Amino acid sequence: MIPEKKEQIVLRKKRGSEGGPPPTFEAGAYRNRNFVERSFANLKQWRGLATLYDKLAITYRAAAVISAILTWLGR
Repeated sequence: MIPEKKEQIVLRKKRGSEGGPPPTFEAGAYRNRNFVERSFANLKQWRGLATLYDKLAITYRAAAVISAILTWLGR
């Protein structure tokens, strides 16, 4: 979850009970989400994976696995 803006927090408190429950910010979950988004961005550096050129699912999966291995090894 993305942290709420300060002005939104003030407006919610102004409304009282009609403002709804205050959202909670979980720093750990946000950190994990950032990691996952960066991982997908690295995966899409491979043109074949980003554009889905492969016609067979097994070929696409093989490219994804090779990309993941190279990323894990640190290229």
